[in-house]
Amino acid sequence: MADQPDDHSTAPGGLENLLVEERRFPPDPAFAAQANAQPEMYERADADRLGFWADQARSLLSWSTEFTEVLDFSQAPRARWFADGRLNAAYNAVDRHVEAGHGDRVAIHWEGEQGEVRTLTYADLQREVAKAANTLGDLGVTTGDRVAIYLPMIPEAVIAMLACARIGAPHSVVFGGFSAEALYSRIVDAEARLVITADGGYRRGSASALKPAVDEALTKGETPVEHVLVVRRTGQEVGWTPGRDVWWHESVDAASAEHEPVPVEAEHPLFILYTSGTTGRPKGILHTTGGYLAQAAFTHLNVFDLKPETDVYWCTADVGWVTGHTYVAYGPLLNGATQVMYEGTPDTPHRGRWWEIIEKYGVTILYTAPTAIRTCMKWGEEHPAKYDLSSLRVLGSVGEPINPEAWMWYRRVIGGDRAPVVDTWWQTETGAIMISPLPGVTAAKPGSAQTPLPGIAADVVDEAGEPVPDGAGGYLVLAEPWPAMLRGIWGDEQRFRDTYWSRFPGKYFAGDGAKKDDDGDIWLLGRVDDVMNVSGHRLSTTEIESALVSHPSVAEAAVVGASDDTTGQAVVAFVILRGEAAEKAAAEGGDTAATVAELRAHVAREIGPIAKPRSILVVAELPKTRSGKIMRRLLRDVAENRTVGDVTTLADSSVMNLISAGLHTPKA
Repeated sequence: MADQPDDHSTAPGGLENLLVEERRFPPDPAFAAQANAQPEMYERADADRLGFWADQARSLLSWSTEFTEVLDFSQAPRARWFADGRLNAAYNAVDRHVEAGHGDRVAIHWEGEQGEVRTLTYADLQREVAKAANTLGDLGVTTGDRVAIYLPMIPEAVIAMLACARIGAPHSVVFGGFSAEALYSRIVDAEARLVITADGGYRRGSASALKPAVDEALTKGETPVEHVLVVRRTGQEVGWTPGRDVWWHESVDAASAEHEPVPVEAEHPLFILYTSGTTGRPKGILHTTGGYLAQAAFTHLNVFDLKPETDVYWCTADVGWVTGHTYVAYGPLLNGATQVMYEGTPDTPHRGRWWEIIEKYGVTILYTAPTAIRTCMKWGEEHPAKYDLSSLRVLGSVGEPINPEAWMWYRRVIGGDRAPVVDTWWQTETGAIMISPLPGVTAAKPGSAQTPLPGIAADVVDEAGEPVPDGAGGYLVLAEPWPAMLRGIWGDEQRFRDTYWSRFPGKYFAGDGAKKDDDGDIWLLGRVDDVMNVSGHRLSTTEIESALVSHPSVAEAAVVGASDDTTGQAVVAFVILRGEAAEKAAAEGGDTAATVAELRAHVAREIGPIAKPRSILVVAELPKTRSGKIMRRLLRDVAENRTVGDVTTLADSSVMNLISAGLHTPKA
């Protein structure tokens, strides 16, 4: 990483551009020669964007009624893609592969946390989805009805989603770690008629209950729920309401395996997914069928260079998040891929669990989150070193900006210094990947998502909505509609317009800051809520965190802005040390003063004195949501000596007590 010149580059009303990354990784010529995506794909999309997307929709999907209209944006910001066409998502994900003679191809290698294994071919999946769809019909669910799904990472989660899609019943998947209150609010908002759940699941070696949360949710007030369909996973005792509750194994197993998928209009709702961390009424992001499926299939095929005949793909996301929707339940199956699903955590029963699975199944494509990568960095290289990871040929990153040093570790340790890394930017709202390198085309830059995909119009603008010059920072916007875009917030049209379309008229903006480097490539800077104003300089937490993690002692870092009488805001950092550095600090009785001084000086060298943290606190863990996002709001409470706010969305609420008890502010 090169030192940044003194004159920080910025645009009027934009964000400072602090770090400069000089490392480049051009595609391997042999990889480039066989890649699905070639450079001319950008030219074709630039010449005729709508024609390009129409070609993708026709070539990657099967339509029961061909569309003639590509895009209608006359009622902006609500878009209609391929609206006069008809299709079925489950047919596209399952049946057509069986009809094409691929019924014996493995669709899902499922690995339970306890070591159980299930293998479902496409023929198996077709049979199970059809039986589940017939069961939904028997329980009174019809086209247009909403179904809530509250399941662990078991095959029935994907089967349930596809069964809903098969009959045209929009699903609303709720992450299995959410509370009864969160589940209740989502059931009520979506007006779900059916809940599909399990007795429980396994996490970190023990059974955790799910059915009791459903029972509690349904006592909190009036709901439209008529039945609860329960998968037996752990065998634990569960409460039972006769007439309402139905066992999956009794009803689905007895159902007919013959079921005709229901063709729906391309704009028919496919799913509602509620974004986490909101207050008040839940925010249900609505996605429809045709455009979403087209972009899911296109991005999965090209960003990961999928070869369905030979690749084994693994996305580690839970189906409760959008990544699990697009890149577990839909994208891979649309493309006829073989994929791995794993129920448990990366460190159960040991810290080499993921790498053991990759070796076992010969995984070739791995898609995971920077949080997981940094956690594995913290654990040490000795764990992946025990396993043969040579099958990996493409690595992906998703969920938040990845700092360059984590990117480099991922490529070197996991990818053997040969597998390209695709750092992808997208959101629940965008539905599918929007900005990413293409592994056979792009010269990759550690930490950068780089380039909008073919057919995507993204830019970085200043406060006035004007594009910033190369080398400057600002706000990431999408300037043209895209097929997988959200079609609204369920039941709240005004909130949809106010939230995403009011900040920059005519452009979509959902809160992320970004910068362009001198080549015009895009670097994500995290949420604009995570921007600090230090002595008039607008600094992104992401870049300071990247500078900290570039130090060999640091495994993970979180940076917040805290009120300061002199500078307006001051930089406060929380860091987790890597194994050796942590052991050294422990041997010295927990004295981290020398390490803190070294880290402050390191940030000053990497970025400049303006970014040097006022204080650094060495911690054992950081407060994270169940999806792995760092809760900087809680860290700001600590940094400003306030009472720590609501911790109910944290994966481990006790983390905040440890951090609050250990706050230390060293001298500058």
